[in-house]
Amino acid sequence: MSTSSRRLAAILLIVLPTVVFGGASILRLLIDDPAYAANPVRQDLWRAGHAHAGILLLLSLVVLRYVDETTLGRRARWFAMHAAPISAILLPAGFFLSVLSPEATEPNALINLAYLGAVVLTAGLLTVGIGLLRTPAAVASVPSR
Repeated sequence: MSTSSRRLAAILLIVLPTVVFGGASILRLLIDDPAYAANPVRQDLWRAGHAHAGILLLLSLVVLRYVDETTLGRRARWFAMHAAPISAILLPAGFFLSVLSPEATEPNALINLAYLGAVVLTAGLLTVGIGLLRTPAAVASVPSR
């Protein structure tokens, strides 16, 4: 694993416990906050935000293992490494921020952050996938440092 991938993986692993804290916070809201429990739109979007954050952080770790096996250029490699972590911020932010108000009955314009995150994620995954397909097997099997 390259030094930059290892560094980003370390940061992601340090950040991942915040998702655990977020899950406990949502559970506390569900149990102790009648306003949260009475708003199904807010519940659904916050649940989606929490789930996407956790899954996308784990996907980010997986992607890092594959990026180093490609012969992508410097910019494409940077984008491929960071697209999933960036989407792990944008997607949940869109879900959470679009219904901050306990009275919200529909998402506000900040829901578009989720769509932006989906586009970034898709582009990053396509970049890694195409990079892997275009990398000769002999080059991919050489460990990078």
